[in-house]
Amino acid sequence: MSIGNSPEDDRPSIGRVLQQARIAAGLTVEEISSSTRVRIPIVHAIEADDFSRCGGDVYARGHIRTLARAVKLDPEPLVSQYDAEHGGRPAPTPAAPLFEAERIRSEPRRPNWTAAMVAAIVAVVGFVGFTFFKGGDDGPAATQVAEGPAPHKKSSAPKTDKPVDPKPAPSDSAIAAAPRDKVTVRLDANQGKSWISAKDHNGRLLFDGLLLQGQSKTFQDQERVDLVLGDAGSIELFVNGKKVEDQFQPGQVERLSYTKGDPAVG
Repeated sequence: MSIGNSPEDDRPSIGRVLQQARIAAGLTVEEISSSTRVRIPIVHAIEADDFSRCGGDVYARGHIRTLARAVKLDPEPLVSQYDAEHGGRPAPTPAAPLFEAERIRSEPRRPNWTAAMVAAIVAVVGFVGFTFFKGGDDGPAATQVAEGPAPHKKSSAPKTDKPVDPKPAPSDSAIAAAPRDKVTVRLDANQGKSWISAKDHNGRLLFDGLLLQGQSKTFQDQERVDLVLGDAGSIELFVNGKKVEDQFQPGQVERLSYTKGDPAVG
């Protein structure tokens, strides 16, 4: 018994759609790789519907979005098709156990009762000794001294310290003073944590690791800064002192490049 194919089975594959759109746009694989920063072998693999070289579902979705935008396609239908063909979009799992060391809680300090008792005994002995010494001086000589003229005490004028000018607090918008002869990029992880990678115009790695929530990173180069954001929706981006107003989605992988003439989105 044969079963007819559903309309979804008749639609072209993701790789086929991307390949046809690239050819229709008159672009080569090398040109797509240069404009998107997706390596040539990965572009070939995706156009052949082989997503094993992407490094996982998150990166596969990011590559699909990047390549679709490069050939003027709406990436969301292709991402939805990928999710339907690969078991659906997985629920996000917390990454904290992979990157954060377990915090060791220190035990609460117990009161040192021995030291307190020793201090109390010393105070009692000192008070008794002072009382005895004072009572032994209550003779005529002591009375005569008490009735004599009180010694003149010099009144010392209170010292007036010159008020110290408070140091100005560092500005939170120091990125606004970015030099014009360089490209300056700042990343703020205000919405959550994200893996990021940053390179200068020579391809030298500036940073590769996890940016935790509440942390910031600033990068500068003479010509260009290239970025890869593992979760672009968690990052606020400032380029040359101006905020980039792109609305990145949570879990979205973005490959960006900025120069001194930006903040045009890379």
